[in-house]
Amino acid sequence: MEKMKVGVVGATGMVGQRFLTLLENHPYFEVTALAASARSAGKTYGEAVGDRWKMKTPMPEKYRDMIVHDAAKIDEMKALVSFVFCAVDMKKDEIRSLEEAYAKAEIPVVSNNSAHRWTPDVPMVIPEINNAHLEVIEAQRKRLGTKRGFIAVKPNCSIQSYVPALTPLLKYGIKEVVATTYQAISGAGKTFREWPEMIDNIIPYIGGEEEKSEQEPLRVWGKVENGEIVKADAPVITTQCIRVPVSDGHTAAVFVKFENKPTKEEILKAWADFKGKPQELALPHAPEQFITYFEEDNRPQAALDRDIYGGMGVTVGRLREDVIYDYKFVGLSHNTLRGAAGGAVLIAELLYREGYFN
Repeated sequence: MEKMKVGVVGATGMVGQRFLTLLENHPYFEVTALAASARSAGKTYGEAVGDRWKMKTPMPEKYRDMIVHDAAKIDEMKALVSFVFCAVDMKKDEIRSLEEAYAKAEIPVVSNNSAHRWTPDVPMVIPEINNAHLEVIEAQRKRLGTKRGFIAVKPNCSIQSYVPALTPLLKYGIKEVVATTYQAISGAGKTFREWPEMIDNIIPYIGGEEEKSEQEPLRVWGKVENGEIVKADAPVITTQCIRVPVSDGHTAAVFVKFENKPTKEEILKAWADFKGKPQELALPHAPEQFITYFEEDNRPQAALDRDIYGGMGVTVGRLREDVIYDYKFVGLSHNTLRGAAGGAVLIAELLYREGYFN
């Protein structure tokens, strides 16, 4: 099978680097172009990254000598790729216009950025949960005047530690959710070498994160109406987002109140049985088990459990009844795999198998 040619826009940053490690031997996709800012253009990828390689595994040799393109020179990219992953570090309005320019040039964009998460006809997808939102692409293409081009995005990394666990429980009428997320430093694109002040420290604020954590789940749980995604009007969600001295893995402490309170056994069965289109299609980056529950009191732990199913699984533990809410539990997801580049690759695999790149 001939592989589809893909570009990575924003290839020199942390998420771009993660994309390259995930795509190195991908069965569907072959990276044929790397793009970044004008200051990196014309250099080899190895030169452009220099000593800023942030992954725990070495830079794949196949990319080291590839020449980096200027992300703004879309015609150059169009000659080399069939679609792109986008993970650029720019202002939101600049990202919006860049991604739309790629789409209008008939290059589909699978974005890790937040700029288009609230564009009404852009699907924001966790593939196991709301793959049906991809149908809005047809309306988006009409607006953009494209045949192939479109934009699809993944949600914020913080919500992947609790939204998957809440989704199969929506049938019990979730009324209120309180979630505190304890977020790894890689969520800020940093390592401990670059951010030594995070060692032995907690920062009780991450700009913009609480609004995203409260509102984005409602869009994921929304529905497509008249060519737009209309967000759900319930449940009420309130969050606090805290930066903690962990390299990778976002943890969430969650409290839930229901209209119709399920039993603990019903919740555990809902989690164990929960699967979606990625599992049905056996996509390359789909975890065999989407949600894994730990019976041990001291699990899940970031260091032990974030890499489950290649970092694409979600882990849950400590489910118990609460004196104010009905239940409380702890969730964990890998923020740069499931929450960022891996989640975007899984979206692309789904788009590929469903024929959206044709």
